[in-house]
Amino acid sequence: MALISRSEVSRSEVEAQHVVVPLRQEEPLELSVVMPCLNEAETLATCIRKAQRAIADANIAGEVIVADNGSTDRSIEIAEQLGARVVRVNAKGYGNALMGGIAASRGQFIVMGDSDDSYDFGHIPRFVEQLRRGSDLVMGNRFRGGIQKGAMPALHRYFGNPALTRLGRLFFRNRNVGDFYCGLRGFRKQAYERMGLRTTGMEFATEMVVKATLLKMRVAEVPTTLSPDGRSRPPHLRTWRDGWRTLRFFLLYSPRWLFLYPGLVLMLMGTLLGAWLLPASQTVGRVTFDVHTLLYAAVFVLLGFQAISFAVFTKLFAISEGLLPPDPTLDKAFRYITLEVGLVVGALFILLGLGVSIYAVGFWRSQHFGALDYAQTMRLVIPASLFLTLGVQAVFASFFLSVLGLRRR
Repeated sequence: MALISRSEVSRSEVEAQHVVVPLRQEEPLELSVVMPCLNEAETLATCIRKAQRAIADANIAGEVIVADNGSTDRSIEIAEQLGARVVRVNAKGYGNALMGGIAASRGQFIVMGDSDDSYDFGHIPRFVEQLRRGSDLVMGNRFRGGIQKGAMPALHRYFGNPALTRLGRLFFRNRNVGDFYCGLRGFRKQAYERMGLRTTGMEFATEMVVKATLLKMRVAEVPTTLSPDGRSRPPHLRTWRDGWRTLRFFLLYSPRWLFLYPGLVLMLMGTLLGAWLLPASQTVGRVTFDVHTLLYAAVFVLLGFQAISFAVFTKLFAISEGLLPPDPTLDKAFRYITLEVGLVVGALFILLGLGVSIYAVGFWRSQHFGALDYAQTMRLVIPASLFLTLGVQAVFASFFLSVLGLRRR
């Protein structure tokens, strides 16, 4: 089960593709403002000037870095003329560009923001103030600061962004972020390095919020504004594509919601339904439920067990690969849930299934191996098949978990 798509590679592979301007041995700065750039000649100068003015007015020791992702217009020339430091990043992608710029930064704090003049870099001191107070990540909130007319499509403003933000808050138990998509944000470089971000596209910004939450970092929020961008060309965002990419990312980084909770619901439904129908058929109104429904109940249990197994497999894999932080609860559970325990549980299920199967064959023998009442015999065959399958699955799952645990040990 892969947690990242083909377009997402390891951090070391990403950094190897960056072409970073060598740094002179200079004193570290307090702040680096990083702007990803791809043919932003129309708006880049305005963004750089706003950032430089905000840094100067607040007496912050800082720099402006333009992380260029292959511009073919005058973007690089404009940035250099205005005194910004240009970092050329060959590997394509929003995340790649930011990783390259951040890797070259000298600041203790980083503020990142798009170079399309939609964000107000005059708000930089707000982010720095929160970082000085000890926050690891400071998010901008456009809904608190104000969204100008025409700056955000109605579908994004009233449905997409709020809905995905609520999902993110629910999935990752984050109560401090009210605008997951805001691209203007600040963070400690040390905290960024601890996050170990992997995604190279637009998911980079979402992964940052998720990782900061999972790592229990201090996350704060400040109001900021959103203005219509100053470009004459259409924006890079694609409503449905980018919305699905965010939802997919949430699910892949939350095995609980992708596998565990659906699996528990399926197992509970199947168990209750099976217990209701096992003694005899049941009639509700004019509808009679019999062994056919009992068979579906058994399937629910099997699917639920598989989903729960996938949740554990995915969690262990993600932790081993550094995609998710270690889980103390899971580590504690595996002190007691060992390979041997899994094998014993699996063997007990198999023995139970064999016992019920032998009893069913004995009942058939008592009928001289002739025709049977399916409503009666299937109440033996279905549970027997269920126990046998669960037992074999438990054995295989135990061995696979042991294999996944080898690297952790």
